[in-house]
Amino acid sequence: MKDLQNIKQRFGIIGNYEGLNRAIDIAVQVAPTDLSVLITGESGTGKEIFPQVIHSHSARKHGPYIAVNCGAIPEGTIDSELFGHEKGSFTGATDSRKGYFEVADGGTIFLDEVAELPLSTQVRLLRVLETGEFIRVGSSKVQKTNVRVIAASNVDVATAIDHGKFREDLYYRLNTVPIKIPALRERGDDIYLLFRKFAVDFAEKYRMPTIKLDNEARNMLLNYSWPGNVRQLKNITEQISIIEREREIRTSTMRAYLPDYEGIKLPAVIKRDDDKSFSSEREILYKILFDMKSDMNDLKKLVYDLIQNEDSGTFSETDSRAIKNLSRDAQAAMAEPKPAEGTQSDFHVRKGREDIVDTEEIVEESLSLADKEVEMIRKALEKYNGKRKLAAHELGISERTLYRKIKEYGIEI
Repeated sequence: MKDLQNIKQRFGIIGNYEGLNRAIDIAVQVAPTDLSVLITGESGTGKEIFPQVIHSHSARKHGPYIAVNCGAIPEGTIDSELFGHEKGSFTGATDSRKGYFEVADGGTIFLDEVAELPLSTQVRLLRVLETGEFIRVGSSKVQKTNVRVIAASNVDVATAIDHGKFREDLYYRLNTVPIKIPALRERGDDIYLLFRKFAVDFAEKYRMPTIKLDNEARNMLLNYSWPGNVRQLKNITEQISIIEREREIRTSTMRAYLPDYEGIKLPAVIKRDDDKSFSSEREILYKILFDMKSDMNDLKKLVYDLIQNEDSGTFSETDSRAIKNLSRDAQAAMAEPKPAEGTQSDFHVRKGREDIVDTEEIVEESLSLADKEVEMIRKALEKYNGKRKLAAHELGISERTLYRKIKEYGIEI
C-alpha cells in the first residue's frame, strides 16, 4: 500500500478507484519482465503515464525511453520515423537517419495510438517483436535491436481487426499483458479529488484564490459523463478558474461549462444492430414458428373485417382488392407443403351472417425439433433450387452446418 502511494505521488496519479489501483499494480508486476504490454482506455484517461511507470521499474530504466504518437505521423513517413532510412531512399532523404527502434536500443519504446499504424508498418513491427530485426527504408541490411515495446490504443482493437484495419497476429503479440485504464465517469469520488487538485494548481499558476463547488455543483461534477475524461476535466477547471469572478461555483455557473449535462444517468437498455442474429439453430426454428402463427392470426382478423364490411353494406373497392390479394395469397399457400401429420384446421366463414365460427381442432402435433429442422431445410433448398449457400443464408446458419444437417438427416437434394 505504501509503495502504491509512492508511485502515485511520483507520477502525479490521483485517485483511489479500485480499477485504477489494479492497473498500477499490473504495471509494477510486469515491469521487471520484457513482455509486451497493450494499454487500452478512452482518450484522455492518462494512458501515457503507465509506460513511464513500467520503464522506471524495469531493468531498462537507465536506457532510453521514447514515446511515439503513431496517429500524428503521416503514413508516408511512418516507416522512416520508426525504422530509419538510407540516403537517397526517397525524395528529400539527403542523409541517412536512425529510426526510433534503433535509437531506443536497450530501452523502451511507447507506441501511442498503435491502431493508427498502416498495415504495411504493422508487418515490420511484428518482425521486430518476434525476432528483434528491422530494415531501414531503402536498405537491404538487416539490423538488430533490443527494445521493449509498450503500445496503447483508445479504440477497440478487436473491432479494428474485424474491419481489416489491424493484424490479428500483431494484436496477440502486443497483448501479452493487457492493462485497462478506467474511464473517468467510472471512478466516482476520484472526479472531485482531481478537480480539487487542478483547482489548487491553477490558483497557484495564475495567483488567484482557489475555486470551490457548492453541494449541487459537486453533484453535477460527479454525475456528468465526461466523454473527454481527465483531459476534459482539467480544461474545464482551468476555464472556470480564469473566467469566473466568484470563487464559489454554483449549479447555474457549472451548467454553462457542461452544456450537454443531462442529470443523473439511469441504466438504459441498449438494442444491438444485430438483434436478428441467433445463438443457435433452435432459436431460428422457434422464430419461424412464432412468425407463422402471427401471420395466421393476422389473416383471420383480415377476413373477419372484410366479411363484416360486406354484411353491413360498406364493402368498398379497397376491400375487394384486399379479398383478391387474399385469394391469391391463399392459392400460393396451398402450393406450400402440407402441415405436419396430425394437425387439422377448420376455418368456417358463413356469408350473410353476423357471426363467424372459428374452430380450430388440434389433435396432436409433432413437437420434435428434428422434424421442424428437416422441414425448414427442405423448404429453403426448394426455394433456392438446391443451392446450399443461399439456403444456408436464408436459415441463418453456415453452409458447413447446413451440409452437416443434410447428411445427418439424409435429406435428398
